[in-house]
Amino acid sequence: MDDIIKILVPAVLSFVVGIVFAPFLEHFLYHFKVWKKTGGKLALDGTEAVEFNKLHKEKETKVPRMGGIVVWFSVFFVVLFIWLISKIWPSAGTVKMDFLSRSQTWIPLFAMLVGAVVGFFSDLLDICPKERELKFYWRLLVVALVSSFLGWWFYAKLGVDSISIPFDGYLYLGMAIIPFFVILNLVLYSSGIIDGIDGLSGGVFMFIFLAYSAIAMTQHQIDLAALSATIAGALAAFLWFNIPPAHFYMTETGSMALTLAIASIAFMTDKMGGGVGLSVLPVVAALLFITVASAGLQVLSKKILGKKIFKIAPIHHHFEAIGWPSYKVTMRYWLLAIIFAFVGVLLSLIA
Repeated sequence: MDDIIKILVPAVLSFVVGIVFAPFLEHFLYHFKVWKKTGGKLALDGTEAVEFNKLHKEKETKVPRMGGIVVWFSVFFVVLFIWLISKIWPSAGTVKMDFLSRSQTWIPLFAMLVGAVVGFFSDLLDICPKERELKFYWRLLVVALVSSFLGWWFYAKLGVDSISIPFDGYLYLGMAIIPFFVILNLVLYSSGIIDGIDGLSGGVFMFIFLAYSAIAMTQHQIDLAALSATIAGALAAFLWFNIPPAHFYMTETGSMALTLAIASIAFMTDKMGGGVGLSVLPVVAALLFITVASAGLQVLSKKILGKKIFKIAPIHHHFEAIGWPSYKVTMRYWLLAIIFAFVGVLLSLIA
């Protein structure tokens, strides 16, 4: 029971903090007009994203960016608040509630912090004229550098040199675990483009972190489970203000922080936790991988075959383009995210 309280209390706190903080952030973002000054996007191959711009170009110049601040601010506030309480008024109860631990939560929190800061500056440039935006390849470089450091830390400091194989133990990779971690982070970061429809990314990310909270709890990694639940609670608060019509968008400061955190948590719940956190990641986060795959297939098809597979990539915009209302796309993605999360947790228990 104590472990469940330790997981649920910070989750509720982060939701409350986010609900209270979001209106202040929203006022600030609208007051300073924190949105793109010129609407529209380019496709991944550099050409104009015609179909996308028909659907979303006008809205991009009216809805603020940087809504992801709600998520990481709420998480760090709760983590530090509970840690301070445990230090100022130490008791069996307050010390037990503290989930800031070197063995479980330092790495995902560090990854989240770096993603939040880099993403914030990327968003800051994005609200200026386009020629000042932080190019995609520079963001990928930052993610690769951070991932290289974290991958080295997992390997050299924590002794992680294998990845889980369902029903068959672990596959030894040795130092190859470092580039593996880098590639995983790059793929997950690229999935941040799922932040394209009101309410979509918040719901999908929330169910992913809820799933990993459950996985960590079953592996007795209670601090990590509490952190994952705290992130989910903050995402619920963000979602409160992001459901149609969105008050703000998550953008880079949110998506980069969250995707870097997911990769770290997946690693923490793998060999380190005696589980299969990495093996179930393609299931739990299936919608993220599908998003990246659809965008990649679109680019390859245009370059090799000279034609598009989807009307718009990634695929959630394709559904909009063929006539699905955006709210229908969002709610169906939520349903799928719940199913994938449930199946992923189930697999982690039996694999």
